[in-house]
Amino acid sequence: MRVGLAALLAVVGLLAVAQVVLPRVAAGRVRSRVGRYGSVRSVSVSAWPAVELLWGDVGSVRVRARQLSLSPAQAASLLWEGRGASSMDLSAEVVRLGSLRVTDASLRKRGSSLSASALASESDVKAALPEGFDVSLLRSGDGQVEVRASGALFGVGASVDAVAGASDGKLVAHPLGFLIEAFQLTLFSNPHVYVQGVGASVAGRQPLSYRLSMSARLG
Repeated sequence: MRVGLAALLAVVGLLAVAQVVLPRVAAGRVRSRVGRYGSVRSVSVSAWPAVELLWGDVGSVRVRARQLSLSPAQAASLLWEGRGASSMDLSAEVVRLGSLRVTDASLRKRGSSLSASALASESDVKAALPEGFDVSLLRSGDGQVEVRASGALFGVGASVDAVAGASDGKLVAHPLGFLIEAFQLTLFSNPHVYVQGVGASVAGRQPLSYRLSMSARLG
């Protein structure tokens, strides 16, 4: 009986140590992975019991970053690495996603569902576009964003209205108009991130800025 009691106490002790140590180890791994793309302020990981972390099962992950710079493909890869987390909350003061710079960025994962939002100034949007191109927001709703584009987009030199939205899990844009609506431009496509919808709204007037959002799921 004494041996059994001692063994039980030893197991309880090991579980208690694991509950403290393993989340810290997992947080260090997350910090290292996210830190490849910029400056991380803090990371916290939780799981109950913590031994689930040994099999890649994570209860929740919270990451706060100062500045991140990564391509859309790298962002999708990072999300796929975190697919084992039941919930994930990531926020960053500044993110450069490809050629677009955004601020006050946040990403929320619950199960396989993803939602993200960020602020983009008019100047940052223009800087992300090729020289000679310009876009202005017309309206947004039902998971789509309608803009007025000028320049040689879709092979048309004049201004044209266009819609960006989800199509078969991809983020695509196409112009509006009987003769040119067949043109389509793929803005984002990844086998692990299925885009469900996008949104945009005016966040400020002086200077002009937009609140951008996207909903998707991992799969």
